[in-house]
Amino acid sequence: MSLRINHNPMAMNTHRNLASTSQANARNLERLSSGLKINRGADHPANLQISERLRAQMAGVQQAISNSEQAVSMVQTAEAAMDEVSRALINARQLAIHAANEGVNDSFMLQSDQQEIDNILTTINRVANQAQYGNNYLLDGSRSGNGVTVGADLEFVGATHEAQTSGVNGYGVTITQAATRSEIIGTKALSQSVIDAGEQITVTEGGRTLDFRTVEGRSVEQTLNDLGKAIKESGLKVELVRPDPAVTPNNQPVALHLRHQKFGSEQSFTVASNTTGLLSQKPDVSDWIQTGVDVAGEINGEDATGRGQYLTAGPGATTAEGVQVRYTGGQAPPGGFAGTLTFSQNSLVFQIGGNDGQTTAVSLRSMRPDQLGRAVHNKSGYDSLRKIDVTSLQGSQDSVRVIDRAIEQVAVQRGDLGAFQKDNLESNLNYLRIAHEELTRSESVIRDADMAEEMATFTRNQILMQSGTAMLAQANQQPNHVLNLLA
Repeated sequence: MSLRINHNPMAMNTHRNLASTSQANARNLERLSSGLKINRGADHPANLQISERLRAQMAGVQQAISNSEQAVSMVQTAEAAMDEVSRALINARQLAIHAANEGVNDSFMLQSDQQEIDNILTTINRVANQAQYGNNYLLDGSRSGNGVTVGADLEFVGATHEAQTSGVNGYGVTITQAATRSEIIGTKALSQSVIDAGEQITVTEGGRTLDFRTVEGRSVEQTLNDLGKAIKESGLKVELVRPDPAVTPNNQPVALHLRHQKFGSEQSFTVASNTTGLLSQKPDVSDWIQTGVDVAGEINGEDATGRGQYLTAGPGATTAEGVQVRYTGGQAPPGGFAGTLTFSQNSLVFQIGGNDGQTTAVSLRSMRPDQLGRAVHNKSGYDSLRKIDVTSLQGSQDSVRVIDRAIEQVAVQRGDLGAFQKDNLESNLNYLRIAHEELTRSESVIRDADMAEEMATFTRNQILMQSGTAMLAQANQQPNHVLNLLA
């Protein structure tokens, strides 16, 4: 056995192992104290990159959950305001029905009804202008697509959130076919002889049926008056079109002309008459009258779907999808060009995902009285809810029609908003919570320390530290043996 004092390889070896054990023991302590097995890039470079991406995704999803919950709160605020509008409209309808009771009401009663209706309209306007969430006004029309049309017989109706803001020149609107109504004109005129023979006319529309029989001795004009009154009282959405009685002789034969009140191909009615050609082609056999045509055309050069007088861009349109205009002209304009629509998209957009582009949007139409109850066919000329007047019988009847349309519009908007909350926001919230849970589980698998394993390793390293310290002391004693030779 050789003895050396200049170098001590055994002590150096023991020290190296002891240093390695001490380093491992320090890592164990770090993992046990932090609960993480990756505390720096050197611990596992690849897994660190993966876990950092997962952490970013988790933070994004967590914020998206908060965003969606806030969006639900906003939607519920808007619907609560619309519920108040709907309640006010129902009260206004009740007053209009009361005002239509002409046999009982006097002028003071009618003025009282009108005064209360005016107060209701003021309330609706106040709710529409003041309903807000934070600094966002919800029902004044500022959170929907807004448009202004230039062109005769052209009117902007609305738009969904898919539509894009138009350029400086707006969207061009082309009309190739104006909407028409289902109608029939008899080929045989209503004459005194037909009346005296006891002609029976049957008209059916919307589940209602009118059986009208002429009275012997009544003139043509009187019979037309009777028929027009019977149609009105029956509730049929059909009107009798006739020459001006002031310039037509009482007994001049007149071809019967019946026309549906609404435009479009969906509207229809049936007619039957005893006399061939008076209305039906064959005696006592009903003819189905469905001759109405929907408006046809394009918006911004893209295909649009017509329904009655309403033209809607899309689906599939790249810029104007969901934009809806109304063309009230009796025929298509020369060259087809009806005018332009300048459109601005202001729908509410919500970030409901953890990544860019994961958004959804909803459009809230205006609840102001001048924007509700529009495009309702009535004899009083009421173009919106704001114009209704119940101080006359006809005005009361037309007011009911306008209010019914307004109630329908509010209900449709509430339904759309409810579907948006249920199918977009709340459904998305369920997914986000599951996604956050699974992302957390994945990040935990990669980055969290197994405490049991780390504790076992720490105990092993503690024993190695004690053993290494003892052996280093022994190795340092080896050079002392040389002193025995020198003594």
